[in-house]
Amino acid sequence: MVVVVIVATLASIVYVLGSRMVTRARIAQSSSNLRTLVTANQGYHADHRTYCPADNQSNTLRWHGRRTSAQAGFDSTRGLLSPYLGQSRKVMVCPLFEELVPNEVSFESGTGGYGYNAAYIGGKPGSPWDRSTRLRIPERMANILDASRTVMFTTTAYARAGGLQEYPYCEPPFWDFGGGPSGMRPSPSVHFRANGKAIVAWCDGHVTLEASNREEQHGANPHGGDSHDHDLGWFGSEENNGAWNPQK
Repeated sequence: MVVVVIVATLASIVYVLGSRMVTRARIAQSSSNLRTLVTANQGYHADHRTYCPADNQSNTLRWHGRRTSAQAGFDSTRGLLSPYLGQSRKVMVCPLFEELVPNEVSFESGTGGYGYNAAYIGGKPGSPWDRSTRLRIPERMANILDASRTVMFTTTAYARAGGLQEYPYCEPPFWDFGGGPSGMRPSPSVHFRANGKAIVAWCDGHVTLEASNREEQHGANPHGGDSHDHDLGWFGSEENNGAWNPQK
């Protein structure tokens, strides 16, 4: 009996240690994926003198893919960042997200479980559009006051009735319609799935793990999801939209 207990205890310890190692490996892989996205966006900037636009006005072309209509699925090899993502031309999938959300239930496929700072990097407050290309006008590197403290990409998800789905943007704490943070909150999309933390890629290319600021006030969710139940929220200071805003 004593031997059985010892063996069972050792097996339990090995299982726990193995599970932790797997999680650490997945966090490391996801962090590497995010660095790749920053590098791709820096490559886009080198060629176009702006960061990659988040999307176009008809919502058929985004940083992560292209589709034929607003109801169609995305071709993840034809996004605005695709030429900078290597041979596959696709965003690599976050392994932490993959175990939570099977691709077939996600109608925002192609993001890999990551979201872009569309409010301030892939676009500008007020969402101005280029008249000729109909692309959202993005930010320039020169206008970012502190690249090491400005968010470019994070782990993201969106709460809907019945679970989670992919979401292409990491929404700031408050909507900014062009006159500064409005006080109106979006439904949050930053996902704290890495042992209770979000994986964040900053504009200078470094990646960190960030804990939720535990803000309880979230924006309305029109799709029946509960962001509190799914570890969605924001991190850091929210003053003047915090780490999202390059002009703070």
